[in-house]
Amino acid sequence: MANKTSWRLLPADLLELQIGQIDLLMAMYPEDIMLGDHEQRALNALRNAIDDGEAGDFNEAPAVSLVLALPIIDDDSSAAHKIHLDLTAPFTYEGSQIPDEPPYFKLRVQQPSWLSRAATSQLQDAVPEGEDLLSTIEHVKETAARAHENSLQSQATSATSAFDSGPLVRVWFYFPSISTRSKRDDFIKFAPTYNLTGFLFAGKPGLLCVEGYSQSIDEYMRFIKTESWGDIPAHHKKVSERYRETAERVFSDMTEITDFVGERRGQRQNRGDMKAVEEWLDERGLKEALTKVLM
Repeated sequence: MANKTSWRLLPADLLELQIGQIDLLMAMYPEDIMLGDHEQRALNALRNAIDDGEAGDFNEAPAVSLVLALPIIDDDSSAAHKIHLDLTAPFTYEGSQIPDEPPYFKLRVQQPSWLSRAATSQLQDAVPEGEDLLSTIEHVKETAARAHENSLQSQATSATSAFDSGPLVRVWFYFPSISTRSKRDDFIKFAPTYNLTGFLFAGKPGLLCVEGYSQSIDEYMRFIKTESWGDIPAHHKKVSERYRETAERVFSDMTEITDFVGERRGQRQNRGDMKAVEEWLDERGLKEALTKVLM
């Protein structure tokens, strides 16, 4: 720790700027900021130093540390989709030259459960230097989101090495409701990893049709339930297999048809037009299968 003669408290205008960045973070992430009692007292003392126009009575160089549980997926606030950042704001400088700007925050990435130590180190090494705080946080968010996706892809790939065998099948799943965008996207994103094709129709109710090898489909659904749905309570993971048939592929890829088949109804526009889905499937020779699914 630097002794008292080696540091100087920032002037009032720079103290105000530095505190302002903390206030902005707390306004942007009101549910995701963790600030301890000691840190809050230090922050109050620094505010008083500004108000009193004095250097304040600090026995050691004041700094405020906080933890930001940064959401890395915009439409999902679950703990499984956050990365914790240790942020420390310095309020002092060394030497006789007063700086023009407050010093940069120090940022350390905590290792999440879904990322290896080596990958976390790479994420830390990629933190830019000499950028403003919000730009740095946004950079970390984007880099962490890519690392999260790569981690899931790697897990999915390793789980499917020996499953492409046996006859091709088409399996139909029924959801009482499916709406969350990130969950829907995962069905589409990870299907190619398992060599699967088909479609997803979201809403109340929802349908998932998957073509591929039986074991690949089973592993795909297991992966979705444990990884993509890992943050959902068990009693909310409502999906049932309704029909499984040996069949040739009809679909060339996995796609979501929610927004271009039929019209949305209901107060929240979440009730799909099953008649339109039936007509869409009839054009592909699958109307009879849908009847068995909805029985």
